[in-house]
Amino acid sequence: MVVFLTLQILIAAMRLLGFLVLVDVIVSYFLSPYHPVRSALDRLVEPLLAPIRKVVPLVGMFDFSPLVLIILVQLMENVLINILNSLR
Repeated sequence: MVVFLTLQILIAAMRLLGFLVLVDVIVSYFLSPYHPVRSALDRLVEPLLAPIRKVVPLVGMFDFSPLVLIILVQLMENVLINILNSLR
């Protein structure tokens, strides 16, 4: 039961992380980097994006590291869901 609850909490956290990354990308187009909301989102998301940016180069002006992070989070979420389903 504890493992089941822990996996559900991890899945919820991953969904929240994916949502925060998406919001950070959208907000970056409209708010100044010094806006409190944007700086708070950047502090949460940037530590996860930095290693990906070292591997995935910019393509023109486009940064695909948030997309890569969202895909990785969704893959990890799917693995956890499969583990969760196997425990039932």
